[in-house]
Amino acid sequence: MASVEDQVRQFSANIEKVRAEVGKVIVGNDEIVEGVLTAVMTGGHVLLEGLPGLGKTRLIKSVADVLELKFSRIQCTPDLMPADIIGTTILTEDEKGRRTFQFQKGPIFGNIVLTDEINRATPKTQSALLQAMQEGAVTVGNETHTLTQPFFVLATQNPVELEGTYPLPEAQLDRFMLKLLVPASSLEGLVTILERTTAGKDTQPKKVLGATDILGARELISNVPIARPLLEYVAKVILSTQPDQQMAPASVKTNVKYGSSPRGAQSIVLAAKAGALMRGRFNVAMDDIRRAAKPALRHRLILNFEGEAAGVKSDDLVNDILSSVKEG
Repeated sequence: MASVEDQVRQFSANIEKVRAEVGKVIVGNDEIVEGVLTAVMTGGHVLLEGLPGLGKTRLIKSVADVLELKFSRIQCTPDLMPADIIGTTILTEDEKGRRTFQFQKGPIFGNIVLTDEINRATPKTQSALLQAMQEGAVTVGNETHTLTQPFFVLATQNPVELEGTYPLPEAQLDRFMLKLLVPASSLEGLVTILERTTAGKDTQPKKVLGATDILGARELISNVPIARPLLEYVAKVILSTQPDQQMAPASVKTNVKYGSSPRGAQSIVLAAKAGALMRGRFNVAMDDIRRAAKPALRHRLILNFEGEAAGVKSDDLVNDILSSVKEG
């Protein structure tokens, strides 16, 4: 069996290969790509938010293109029904005229499930993803169907201010390990995009990793050690997101209705472990924790009326929390 040092080197090398192939299609957005890969390697789900046309869907498809996994896509619209995602039981007839009920699988039965513009589906349809994202299974009638691992949902959404969007329920948001904000391109990045996309050349990334590689990486990440003081720091951060806690900063008490669940703490720790490995270390540092805090918490801080009216940003609240929680 390979030594820990060799496994860490192999992990870092695999990540760099994926980055290089995705970089053939996606210009910049290194932090966004790292966030998506973090979730893929840890078995989490990602929510990408940004205005239309910023390349959210293309980024996810590019990541899917470099992985030898089954890819499926759900295009969310207001008339999409839960059965369109999960599947449905249909009546079939064989050559002898015997009729039986057969379950026809929906697009949720993939390894990489792109859920495009998830907040344009109704809350009823969005809830069809809850069991799949939490338990890796779906229930139809009295029968439960297990999803093939690795399984992760990579969803895109438009800002809630845009017409035709539905806010995601808190339970749905909490299923996402990370929420990544996709920014507009820089001047240099936009010029590069124009050079690539208007010259009639379409670069296709190569397959780099398969299911075995990803499941092995997931096990390696889970074994990365983290010191107890860092775990206590994460726990204090989570408690500080809850407005009824004494340690919560004033901005949280004033503007937050609900804070993070324990899933937020789990997301921070797993993302920090993956981040450490990506940087060639088999131990978690405080910088890894701080780097993971915003993507793991920004969607788990639910603003109250005062916070929404004042236009408070979740990232600013996370900054206040990290500043208020003492290390050690």
